[in-house]
Amino acid sequence: MASKHRCINCGAIMKQQFIGLKHCRCGVSWKKDVGYFERTSGMTFHLKKIKKGTKTKQVPMSRMKHKN
Repeated sequence: MASKHRCINCGAIMKQQFIGLKHCRCGVSWKKDVGYFERTSGMTFHLKKIKKGTKTKQVPMSRMKHKN
C-alpha cells in the first residue's frame, strides 16, 4: 500500500521509518498525532516500549542528541 502522505515542501511521497512516522529526503517528517515538522541535525528517532497490562507496545519517539 502506498503512503498517503506527501511532503508539504516538495510534494514527494514520504517513506515510512516506523509505523506512524514518515520522512522525506528534503528534511520534512510526519508523525501521527503531531503532524508535519522539519527535522534538525540534532534529532534522533527510536521506538519506546510502553507496557499496558500484559502487552508491550512500541511507539515511535523523537528526541534531541545530547551535546558532550
